[in-house]
Formats: sequence, C-alpha cells, structure tokens
Amino acid sequence: MHSDTHLLLHHLRTAEPNCHNPEFTLPAPAPRPGLRTRLGWALVELGLRVLPRQAARPFTVHSPA
Repeated sequence: MHSDTHLLLHHLRTAEPNCHNPEFTLPAPAPRPGLRTRLGWALVELGLRVLPRQAARPFTVHSPA
C-alpha cells in the first residue's frame, strides 16, 4: 500500500467516533411494560370502543308524592 493512501486511511479512521468508547454509546432503551399490562390496556380500550354511546340523561330527583 502506498504510504499516502495508508496515512489518509489512518486519518479517516481516527476522525470517526469510536463505537466502543463509553462516551459515544447509545442510552439503553426505556423498559417496556409487560405483556399482561399491554394486553390489559388493549382490552380496556377495545371495551370502551364496543360500548354503545348513550345520550346523557338528565339527573332527575323524584319527590315523594
């Protein structure tokens, strides 16, 4: 390999961030909720969508006759 090419490759490689360096590591992903929790909330959402939407009835107080 020609010395200029070797030197150029060396400069390019040293200019790149080192992936194994702790300074350049990506943060750990946030923990995801468990499968039971996700399934439970999905069922709650599905139940709320399936329920018929009723018109709001006014609250009436019956007086004793």
